[in-house]
Amino acid sequence: MSLLEKIIETKDFLVEKGLTEPEFGLILGSGLGELAEEVENAIVIDYADIPNWGQSTVVGHAGKLVYGDLAGRKVLALQGRFHFYEGNPMKVVTFPVRVMKALGCQGVIVTNAAGGIGYGPGTLMAITDHINLTGQNPLIGENLDEFGPRFPDMSNAYTKAYREKAHAIAEKMGIKLDDGVYLGVTGPTYETPAEIRAFQTMGAHAVGMSTVPEVIVAAHSGLKVLGISAITNFAAGFQSELNHEEVVEVTQQIKGNFKGLIKAILAEL
Repeated sequence: MSLLEKIIETKDFLVEKGLTEPEFGLILGSGLGELAEEVENAIVIDYADIPNWGQSTVVGHAGKLVYGDLAGRKVLALQGRFHFYEGNPMKVVTFPVRVMKALGCQGVIVTNAAGGIGYGPGTLMAITDHINLTGQNPLIGENLDEFGPRFPDMSNAYTKAYREKAHAIAEKMGIKLDDGVYLGVTGPTYETPAEIRAFQTMGAHAVGMSTVPEVIVAAHSGLKVLGISAITNFAAGFQSELNHEEVVEVTQQIKGNFKGLIKAILAEL
């Protein structure tokens, strides 16, 4: 079965389950999946029950697809994403974004937990651009002409109007929202201090193991994108050691501001 046939099969399955006409896709990163629990009139489907869907194996990722109403919008929320470091091919990592487009989403809000290069734990950062250091590109292989061109422009992968709206809302709510460049690596190791010094020289403000492949596919598909990183720790060399427990702990501390901000943004997009 071709990738396009798989997308259509999955879309048809979800439509039969009642997932019709979502406006926005939400991709919720490590420790941030609680937002999906606030979706009203929810239809919840385990990833394991969805044809052609991947599996999420990381702590802090529930592995459920949640559809319903949030802040007056029809949303399709991924409560847990797929990572390349879990052994998933890039086409699996980015498959949900293709399905979001096929179902009719106009935009996606992509979130992640990231290490700060200059920004400290607890910072919320709107992604202005990214640097792809994964050594991979999810568009390698036959192009899906039904979704976008062979050589898509990435100049405006992160939609400026969405980001401006996010800043205006954050200021109104009294929430500090910084701007920065996200650098994507494969993981699963955290970076070395030498790598972080190199990334800092390249102009990165945050580093993480997700987001970049999904945004590449979203841009190819013509989806508008808002990216927000929750900075959960200083990157290597800025603090003595790194561990995933701290990532989940800090997301618990900032989840109130995070959830409130995302809902307010959704209401006005």
